[in-house]
This record gives sequence, structure tokens and C-alpha cells, in this order.
Amino acid sequence: MAGAALAGCVGGEPERRHIRIATGSPTAVYYAVGTAFAGIIGQELPETYATALVTAASAENVQLIVNGRAEIGFTQADILVTGATPDPRIAALARVYDDLLHLVVRADSTIHALGDLRGKRVSVGAAGSGTEVTVGRLLAVAGLSAPGTLTQHKLNLDNSLTALMSEDIDAFFFSGGLPVAGILRLNGKRIVDLSKSVTAMRDKYSDVYVVRDVPTSVYDVKSVATIAVPNFLVVPRKMADALAFDLARMLLERRDVLAAAHPAAENLDIRSAVATLPVPLHPGAAEYFRSVKP
Repeated sequence: MAGAALAGCVGGEPERRHIRIATGSPTAVYYAVGTAFAGIIGQELPETYATALVTAASAENVQLIVNGRAEIGFTQADILVTGATPDPRIAALARVYDDLLHLVVRADSTIHALGDLRGKRVSVGAAGSGTEVTVGRLLAVAGLSAPGTLTQHKLNLDNSLTALMSEDIDAFFFSGGLPVAGILRLNGKRIVDLSKSVTAMRDKYSDVYVVRDVPTSVYDVKSVATIAVPNFLVVPRKMADALAFDLARMLLERRDVLAAAHPAAENLDIRSAVATLPVPLHPGAAEYFRSVKP
């Protein structure tokens, strides 16, 4: 037995741990912050390497965690709020920042309010994205979800940007932290105010929905108010406490690196990080936050 054990070590290197971070579109916030976080993990945890996965975002990310195909995932809170008890296989590392729902049109568009989408061609977000879920709920409370009311396309952010500029669609939705790089680079755009629908969203679905402003300074267009929802970093509940502790620690201690990757990460602090209801904090993450509680 001793000889067999020794043979397993001779000529080999210790197996490296792989941490996969499920993010979203390459031009959106999840990917920018997730890539930076992967770099931090690789620097700070011995025998560990981390990679950011391009995905459809929130809904797909949760499934990747549940199915054991990712160790960390970004997700909007509303994906986890369905009126039922949260999936016991999922736990939160932290609340990171708020995602704001963008309804983007061309500057010369006749679309100035949500109701103007009737009869239009609209991208409602990629299949498996948080955008798709939030927009489905928004269209339902606005009376725009019946078949034929509008022509729905399920495009990711990059394809939505291209389709809008080529006039293959009239508008697109995207949920992300400010600023969304792809939208920032888009010329001749306008963002539609969605704030009047927040009360109906809260009444029918969840009080995670709130109103947030998109200031003129973000995209150099007229300021509007819109629907916002918190987003979390989630992990498998079975993740080792020591690893969850280290991941939570790196989020807070290396916030400057994350914020350099995207300004949305500047909103990460200990007071907001622990506000992950209805998803419980992972015990390891909770232990870290208790150890540094101000």
C-alpha cells in the first residue's frame, strides 16, 4: 500500500484546482468583473487557476452552478425569487452591485415609452439570461406579453447592438451595471424611461425591484429612471467553508482591482455585500464578513 501511494506521487505534480466563473457577454459587466476576479484568485490561491466563462448570464449561470459545471456565478436576485424557497444547493458569496434594465432605441426612434413597443421588433435578451426573465415579467405587467403584441427576438447584447444599428430590430433590452461597455460605445442611441412600471413589478413579483437613475454622465444621453435589481455572486452550498471564506475575502480586499476592471464594482462594500436575501450567505462567506464587521 505504501509503495502504491508513493508511486502515485513520483514523477507527478500536485493536481491544480480549477475555479470556473460563469459570467455573461464579453462586452458586459459580469465578464469584465469575473475576468478580473479570476486573475485575483490565480494570484492568491496556491495550486489554483480560475477562468471566466462566457454565458447567456444569470439564469444559465445558476444552472451551471447547480449542475456542477461552474464554481462561481453572477446572477440577478430576481432569478432566485419565484415565490418559493431558494434552491438549497445555492448559496451567496456576496451582493455585488445593482443591475439596471436598459431599453435602448435609436435616437430618432418613435419609441418613447414602454407602450410604444406594440407592433415593434424587440430583442428581449438572450435565452437563459436574467434580462429575458426580467423583461418577460415587465411585458406581462404592461399588458404586452400576448402573442403578436410585439415581435420578440432573443439576442445577446452583441447581436442586439448589431441588429439595432442595421435596423433589423427597433429596440432591445439589456440588464447590467453602469456603464454597459457595448451600450456606451453605441452611437446614435437613446434610453427609454421604465420607472413607471416598478410598482407593478414589485406588487406582482418581488420587492427586489427598485427605481434607479441612469444619469446623463453615464452614456451622454438624456437622463432617465429605470428598473434595477441587485445581483449576487453565488456558489454551490457544498463548497468548502475555507474556500468560500477566501473568495469573500478577496472580493473585499481586492475591490480596487475589480473596480479598475469595471466601475460597477466600486459599489461593493461590506454593508451591502451581506444583503443577499432571499439567498443565504455561504457559511464560509458569513464567517469572513463577521471577522471584519465594522
